[in-house]
Amino acid sequence: MSRASKETGITLIEVLVSVSLLSLLAVGMLAAIRLGFGAMDSTENRLMENRRVAGAQRILEQELSGFMPVTAICAPSPGNGPAPFPFFQGEPQSMRLVSTYSLAEAWRGQPRVLELQVIQGAEGRGVRLIVNETPYTGPASAGQSCIGLVGDPTTGLPVARFLPISANPQSFVLADKLAFCRFSYLEPRDPPEEQRWRPDWGLHRWPLGIRVEMAPLEEPRTRLRPLSITAAIPINRVPDFLYADY
Repeated sequence: MSRASKETGITLIEVLVSVSLLSLLAVGMLAAIRLGFGAMDSTENRLMENRRVAGAQRILEQELSGFMPVTAICAPSPGNGPAPFPFFQGEPQSMRLVSTYSLAEAWRGQPRVLELQVIQGAEGRGVRLIVNETPYTGPASAGQSCIGLVGDPTTGLPVARFLPISANPQSFVLADKLAFCRFSYLEPRDPPEEQRWRPDWGLHRWPLGIRVEMAPLEEPRTRLRPLSITAAIPINRVPDFLYADY
């Protein structure tokens, strides 16, 4: 019994080797788990970014599709009383319009005055597109941003000048990390002249279409890239007859 008990044990070296192998196995398992969680987080972040880009694109399309042709009243200026005008501001990087679609209530709520503006991106890299929304309650609410009227160079009819659009804590970022973002507007023309896109809008009517061109600051390989959007504005009338109510 004494001799058998001495031959059946394990040595200290064998214990150390076993513990070392078990530690290596545990480290390997822990590294594999961390790698798996990292891949899952990266995939989730990419999916969220893709959903964010797709959602912002969809919001912008819906806002432009909900365009409302309304008349606003410009505040009186010295020597002139309040004057009505077709509400729309179209510049290369600024746009104002009234839409039946809003971020807060989608298609279910009241119309909103939308202010779209291209501003500088974070840390001075690239640009971003933001939108401000305010409730539309009538011609006076739409004309709050008007600072005066000038004559249309082709017709002599009044065209509005507006206050600059600025970002505020309620501004919503529709697109970020862009190399550029610019707006253009489809000008209606009588046949046989062809319709053309113009970078600004200073006419006494509404455009037939709005185009938003965007390009990412860095070309994404595994993420969605912001796409240019073209929205038709189905308006086939000039706004002169709206003035009869004022």
